[in-house]
Amino acid sequence: MSRGLQLLVLTAVVALLAGQLLGQPVLLGFVETGSMEPTIETGDGFVAVPSQLVGEPEPGDVVVFDAQEIEGGGLTTHRVVDETDTGYVTQGDANPFTDQDSAEPPVQDAQVVATALQVDGSVVTINSLGTAVMTIGETLERGQTWLAATFGVRSFLGTTGLAYLLLGLSVVLYALETIRERRDRSPRDGGSDSGERALEELDPRLLAAGFALVVVVAASAAMLVPAGTHSYDVVSAEFESDRPLVIEQGTTEEIPHEIPNGGFVPIVSYVEPGSGSVGVDLESTTVGPRSEGETTVAIEASEETGYYPTYVTEHRYLYVLPAPVLDVLYDVHPWVPFVAINAILGGGLYLLGRYLLGPADPRARRATIRERGPRRSILRRLY
Repeated sequence: MSRGLQLLVLTAVVALLAGQLLGQPVLLGFVETGSMEPTIETGDGFVAVPSQLVGEPEPGDVVVFDAQEIEGGGLTTHRVVDETDTGYVTQGDANPFTDQDSAEPPVQDAQVVATALQVDGSVVTINSLGTAVMTIGETLERGQTWLAATFGVRSFLGTTGLAYLLLGLSVVLYALETIRERRDRSPRDGGSDSGERALEELDPRLLAAGFALVVVVAASAAMLVPAGTHSYDVVSAEFESDRPLVIEQGTTEEIPHEIPNGGFVPIVSYVEPGSGSVGVDLESTTVGPRSEGETTVAIEASEETGYYPTYVTEHRYLYVLPAPVLDVLYDVHPWVPFVAINAILGGGLYLLGRYLLGPADPRARRATIRERGPRRSILRRLY
């Protein structure tokens, strides 16, 4: 397999793993059940286009939405079969009944996170890609559980624990590779030739791209995990109530919407209404490291009594660009700041990696290594 193809496969696997961990498809998605067969077989992947890029879905589209009742709630991939005044009607291609016949409320626009790419009416699928990613994810989860039970440290669990696990694996692999290189060195030539050959085999472009990919995934996690759709389960009642989400019919109640930031980088948050009965302050909110901000959500109760779930959608960005610049980019499209920030972080690290790792031409790297050899010898004599 060529290095370019290896990088492509690595990117696809990382994107799927990231989507599984973030609860937000990143480039690709996959199905875990047979509800969409034969359109999408169990374990197959598909190209997931974020809903902000394609607009509102139409009947016939296959969408990924945040279900409330299906299998306990969570991301579900089903087809839109109808659109009503109360929302979308969805159904798995293999199911004999709609989701709404099974107590799932009509799907709102704010719940739709992605649409499956279709060409000539057929969903673009990638055979067994999801199965491979699920296997990797289950293996990592078992490793986390074993580490948590063995050392008695709960920090090994969850997404933070996954980061610890991946970091530990990287350190172990680096140590094993270092030991292997030292064993390969022969006493006769001092190991210089084997060391040069090992360095020549490493493609700086691939290494720099790998480092940049890790940073982009981490940055995406920081921006996507705490954001997304937030629901408020509102009850329209005939009377006033001290409970904030029990609102007298036909009246409006202002409810604080908390914006926590558990990271070490400041963030800028934008909150938009996800349904017609919600009003929000469209100004951005800046939240410092490991602190909490707040904005106000105004919810209007229906004239008819009953239970009405309402939604707001939050977009958050790492504060690596000036706030006025983020405002301008956000006005163009909510995904524009996301792409710009990742391009700056990923592209900057890639260029830094290329500078530190040297040229891509093996002959040029060999010359660089040989030039550095005498310098190391001088340093050894000095110290």
